[in-house]
Amino acid sequence: MSLVSPLATSLVTLFRATAAAALVAGTVGLVPAQAQAQTQQPADPSPAAVSAARELIMVKGGNAVFDPIVNGVIEYVKNAFLPTNPQLGKELGEVALQLRKDYESKRAELLGEVAKVYAQKFSEAELKELVTFYKSPLGKKMATEEPGVIDQGLKRAQVWADAFSEQVMSRFREEMKKKGHTL
Repeated sequence: MSLVSPLATSLVTLFRATAAAALVAGTVGLVPAQAQAQTQQPADPSPAAVSAARELIMVKGGNAVFDPIVNGVIEYVKNAFLPTNPQLGKELGEVALQLRKDYESKRAELLGEVAKVYAQKFSEAELKELVTFYKSPLGKKMATEEPGVIDQGLKRAQVWADAFSEQVMSRFREEMKKKGHTL
């Protein structure tokens, strides 16, 4: 394992999270200039467009990406209290279980927020066309295979980043040696 492997691992983890978010948010194919051009808050989409967007997210399996967020926030907050209150671990765990039940509806709320983003970027007609595509055999294959393709691609990227980091480290040492420093 290389000395910079934790950095490469962190970068690949960030790339994975970004790729997953982009995939689910439907921004994989957006041109950066289009995203930058929209600096003002878009108009509220119609309820029908939001409904179509929600269906698109569900058909793509995107809701599964957002499902862990509610529990993740609850665990994060619980774990924030643990270091200063280790004696309350059991009770904090019990509260976390209760909050998971109490905040179950937040999943639908989050899905609605993401659906609004889709509905702001795509017309209702486009969303319906995308739903039709993702219900087709090719669309189903895309929805099924794309997460694995992205995961395998990112694993290859991690191997590449590890090798590249070794090359960069070697060059840093070489260049610093020229300046009279041994790293």
